[in-house]
Amino acid sequence: MAFTVPAPRPAPDGAVRTHVRDVARWYEYRLGWATADDGPAAGPAPYPASAQLATGLRFDVLDLPAPAGLATLRRLPGGQGPVALSGCHGRLWLLVAAGSAEELPGLLDWLEWNGVGLDLAVRGADRRIPAPTPPGWDGPGVPGAAVWLRAPVPGREVEPTLPGMPALPGPSSPGPPGHPARTGYGSEGPGLVRLVAVAAAECHRHRLLAARHPRQGATAQRLAFS
Repeated sequence: MAFTVPAPRPAPDGAVRTHVRDVARWYEYRLGWATADDGPAAGPAPYPASAQLATGLRFDVLDLPAPAGLATLRRLPGGQGPVALSGCHGRLWLLVAAGSAEELPGLLDWLEWNGVGLDLAVRGADRRIPAPTPPGWDGPGVPGAAVWLRAPVPGREVEPTLPGMPALPGPSSPGPPGHPARTGYGSEGPGLVRLVAVAAAECHRHRLLAARHPRQGATAQRLAFS
């Protein structure tokens, strides 16, 4: 699976501000997603100027290094939820069911990853991420802008496609003690338990690769954007 992120082109500040407003309106009116004007975005600062998508309402966001995220997608080809790539800090964002941020610590503990530095997080209530440029838009070429690898579809509810914990009919994944077998919101694709298990393993592998072979780790980071 190869993804290409187009090289950004510089744009005047006025064009960037207009683009940010237009992007926010697109998400609000075409998808019904909440946007925010200011405040901290997900991940390290600074992010380039962009509209901000509020998390914890329609969806949460699983945030992990791009090479680990791309490896996760290759191992879970049946996933349906939207996925974005941030060119600013090399992060992959997978949209998951709202409430997943509260589930993650318990899942990692049950999967025996608790206490391991995975560089894996979920952005939930009162957080946000920079909004990727809507599919089909050229945009003003803001350096480091996020892009969709698997874009949301206007007119379709996003919730049925998101990995989550509710028990619904469909292929199930085993849940932690005290929870029944779970699936994602959709009847196809992985549930949150399976997604977190694979993502944690790939984050750990990426961390070991970077620690043992710094040059190979840097190469893997570059390949994520080629």
